[in-house]
Amino acid sequence: MAFRPLHDRVVVRRLTAEEKSKGGIIIPDTAKEKPQEGEVVAVGPGARDEAGKVVTLDVKSGDKILFGKWSGTEVKIDGEDLLIMKESDILGVIA
Repeated sequence: MAFRPLHDRVVVRRLTAEEKSKGGIIIPDTAKEKPQEGEVVAVGPGARDEAGKVVTLDVKSGDKILFGKWSGTEVKIDGEDLLIMKESDILGVIA
């Protein structure tokens, strides 16, 4: 990918939603909710604090994360649907 996010922004690829419910019912595309889990594709260098020092991000490429339902901006880069969001929109890293 030829895209590098700036400051404290993160590029995220949504993980695919389940095709079936726990009971085995197949869920059509129109009824699916967008997943709130994703994989970090790229991270920016970090934000600057009041003193001007760069504060590095807590997430790195390859981390699986959980983010808010309405977080990020949807973009298409190299034909792939991705999200760009600030690190503060990330709720946590999935172990």
